[in-house]
Amino acid sequence: MTDDTPAAKGLKPSNAEKKQMRSAARLYAVQALFQMEVSGQTIKAICREFEVHRFGATYEEGEFAEGDVTHFRNLVDHAVNFQALIDQMTDRALVAKWPIDRIDPVLRALFRAAGAELTQMPTPPRVAITEYVDVAKAFFPDGKESRFVNAVLDHMAHEAKPEGF
Repeated sequence: MTDDTPAAKGLKPSNAEKKQMRSAARLYAVQALFQMEVSGQTIKAICREFEVHRFGATYEEGEFAEGDVTHFRNLVDHAVNFQALIDQMTDRALVAKWPIDRIDPVLRALFRAAGAELTQMPTPPRVAITEYVDVAKAFFPDGKESRFVNAVLDHMAHEAKPEGF
């Protein structure tokens, strides 16, 4: 595995590369939160695994994108530390018959990462919604989940950052 990233070469990443790295960090955060829930691993163990074995790694299946480590850590940390608040906000955005504990665990992880970004980070709400809809498309390329994610996140964003609209 060779590291051809700008940082590895001693260069600063371009704005486009920074954006791509933040996007990758969001995808990795959703995966990490899902893995934490199903495996019971600690936040420290999960973050270490992702940072060492996933960010920029190359395997037979393909190459993993380089992620923004700081953004990834903030997302996972805020999603865990503010989970109750985020889950309550998600529940308010969901249909009454489908509380957060009844939805797909990947979507639950996605809503927690997005909720962390919407409530604890300065990301504009429209950017967060667009980014996490793209994450949903990555996990569910043939499904209706991306429209569902868009609707739920729009509701959450209006609650968390009404000034952003």
